[in-house]
Amino acid sequence: MSEMMIARRQYLELEKLAVGAFAPLTGFMREDEFNGVVDSMRLPSGALFPLPVVLDLTPAQAASVRAGRRLTLVYEGTEVGAVDVESVYTCDKPKVAASVFGTSDPRHPGVAHFFAMGEVMVGGPVLLTRRLPFAFSAFDLTPAETRAYFAEKGWRSIVGFQTRNVPHRAHEYLLRLALEVADGLFVQPLVGLKKRGDFTPEAVVTAYGRLIEDFLPSERVLFGVLSTTMRYAGPKEAVFHAIVRRNHGCTHFVVGRDHAGVGSYYGLYEAHDLTRRVTDELGIEVLRLAGPFYCAVCGGIATERTCGHRDRVPPVRREISGTWVRSVLQDGGECAPELMRPEIVDSVRHLPLFIEEAE
Repeated sequence: MSEMMIARRQYLELEKLAVGAFAPLTGFMREDEFNGVVDSMRLPSGALFPLPVVLDLTPAQAASVRAGRRLTLVYEGTEVGAVDVESVYTCDKPKVAASVFGTSDPRHPGVAHFFAMGEVMVGGPVLLTRRLPFAFSAFDLTPAETRAYFAEKGWRSIVGFQTRNVPHRAHEYLLRLALEVADGLFVQPLVGLKKRGDFTPEAVVTAYGRLIEDFLPSERVLFGVLSTTMRYAGPKEAVFHAIVRRNHGCTHFVVGRDHAGVGSYYGLYEAHDLTRRVTDELGIEVLRLAGPFYCAVCGGIATERTCGHRDRVPPVRREISGTWVRSVLQDGGECAPELMRPEIVDSVRHLPLFIEEAE
């Protein structure tokens, strides 16, 4: 038996595999699974799965790893689990990146992260022997826990909501739409590895806590976190996020404008198109919602599907941009209440707001 020290991101992948968040996966991908997912979003069984989930090693770490042996995994001095090694392999990283992310541009944060990973991949079933506590572990609910909660509440329809940002009024608009069509809402922001400049987990968790407690029917909302790596893979990550929420027991999942996108790498509604193509296999109904904005004539939040004032001169629509949110939160800019609730702004002003260095 050999032993390997793993980073936090690797531990979190191990944990999510072990608790069933990434089902039908039960372990890190073998070479045949990896190639199938990269080439066609398919596992060898034919099951849909859009993104690689791998345990990466440096060549030095991999020197003593052999198929047929158990590899013990250690995080910060604590034995946390193991992988029964079935496959040890490498890949053509630029080719894989082009297939998974639609680009091999190293300026893409997901591509940059993938290129920085070890050159050797290990695949096989995993065993989690110790689940470690982190800052927001109280909210890091397993699929078994969320399914039990939904059953206890008697919810038959549950909308899952993915986010990595603090909520503004456009987000709130989408949440309220979800509550109109389902018994319950599961708000599950991603708080794992993210890129520099993204909101900190502290800010996201605090802001959503305030929104849910003070402005939404909290008895119909479950709040949790998803502690995994943000891939920034656009349409394919939308499918991945839908599968994760299906595993947690959600019946519906919101896919909005440029879901899991970054920069201009993906079209605004590519994620709508891809989820529509695989809708019969997802096992969860996707709510494909247009991007909300503020319209002065409508007098509130609307979308291009509900607002008829696109061609007004001067323009009457105002996008709630990341640049504006940053100016309000970081630079003390004016908070327009029709764009972002002052209470939300006040709840996070004392916190570290933005990630300064990615893991």
